[in-house]
Amino acid sequence: MTKKLHLPILFFLGFSISGFSQSRTIPVDTTVTTQHSVTVNGTTFSYTAATGTQPVWDELGKPIATLHYTYYTRNSIKDRAARPLLISFNGGPGSGSVWMHLAYTGPRILKIDDEGYPVQPYGIKENPYSVLDVADIVYVNPANTGYSRTIPETGDEVDRKKFFGINADIKYLAEWLNTFVTRNNRWRSPKYIIGESYGGPRVMGLSLALQNNQWMYLNGVILVSPADYKIIRNTGPVAEAINLPYYTAAAWHHKALPSALQQKDLLEILPESEEYTINTLIPALAKGGFIGETEKNSVAEKMAYYSGLSKQEILDQNLSVPTQYFWKNLLKDKGGYNVGRLDSRYLGIDKQLAGMRPDYSAELTSWLHSFTPAINYYLQEELNFKTDIKYNMFGPVHPWDNSDENTRENLRQAMAQNPYLNVLVQSGYYDGATTYINAKYLMWQVDPSGRMKDRFSFKGYRSGHMMYLRKEDLKTANEDIRDFIKRTLSNGKSAKY
Repeated sequence: MTKKLHLPILFFLGFSISGFSQSRTIPVDTTVTTQHSVTVNGTTFSYTAATGTQPVWDELGKPIATLHYTYYTRNSIKDRAARPLLISFNGGPGSGSVWMHLAYTGPRILKIDDEGYPVQPYGIKENPYSVLDVADIVYVNPANTGYSRTIPETGDEVDRKKFFGINADIKYLAEWLNTFVTRNNRWRSPKYIIGESYGGPRVMGLSLALQNNQWMYLNGVILVSPADYKIIRNTGPVAEAINLPYYTAAAWHHKALPSALQQKDLLEILPESEEYTINTLIPALAKGGFIGETEKNSVAEKMAYYSGLSKQEILDQNLSVPTQYFWKNLLKDKGGYNVGRLDSRYLGIDKQLAGMRPDYSAELTSWLHSFTPAINYYLQEELNFKTDIKYNMFGPVHPWDNSDENTRENLRQAMAQNPYLNVLVQSGYYDGATTYINAKYLMWQVDPSGRMKDRFSFKGYRSGHMMYLRKEDLKTANEDIRDFIKRTLSNGKSAKY
């Protein structure tokens, strides 16, 4: 295994050639390169891992932040220009680019059990399903996540409005990607961008910012458990009703539905629940307090049927059941556990049974349990990136400016302007934070004309927010990305309508 350091900028105080920092600072511009091999779908090949930092420049060409990234390229590729590049972001906002890196698309994944639960001793192993066989991949940590930092790291001198808001985030990341693509000679390559959770609106916004401001056109946008803030941060009939199919899925998993539904397969009952939500529940909630008593009782009864909650619980909340209440109370009389927010397969124990919300997120504590030691070990010991800087699983990025969020329209414009651009949406049925039906609704709403709907595809999985933690879904979801990339390559076809 070889190691190469590049230190082209003199903003690296504290970084020693021996490998460890003399003070807790991060080099602004540096790369460490190592060689590895992996076996994917039965084929063994070698690859190069380049991990390091690249500056964010201000208008005067001075570095105002440095972003940590890890870039994987398959070796022995004769025509690199024809090889796709997959650009990967996680979300938060404030989350490091660790989750999909070490559990989904990359060449190494966590040592966890087949359902995604932690196993000691912690560590990593080969990913036999990685999409590195068909695309090179770069994982990007936005400012203050992972090893990325603003310059200076703290204090009044940091211009927070340049980084910590939906539109600022999109703007500086588009500029950063321009530099990355130029440095690595990838302008001719087909490009795909993938974002999970908050990374969904991030990459929807980037699809247009890259086109209009950087003149960089994409072949595909992949939304993994995307957060649709037009729904999540709002109230009203759609926002209050749209979660019912997720309730159906989570209750089915925990065997909490009436036997008429429980005896059927999940994919048999979800279309029923979706149809009821769209055609009956949303119109009923639109009537608010003026709904008739007969209709109100009928709706509560049907919601109970599809959710595993009691009719009285639903009536007590005027037919609008918050997700927090569902997580807390679904299993109140069935073992007394709460269910996870991001993945409702996970169970937690609260101080008391009564209440409106769980004490903690059972799934997130489980994930941090296994991801944190793995990413710290992997970057330092296998990729040889030596630093005393703390790897921020979740970094200090708040307050975050959510104003003027218009990423749905950004994506629509990008698709309209770019006939090559296609969208893949991936969601877990048991995700209670960014639900699968919310992701479908987002997809339905991007293009009201319907003229581009054949360029969207949706894939669902029997797991949660990070559906790839479940081994069966890791394999299937990577294959779905692989197929999407192959299907959306231009193959010499002109970009025109």
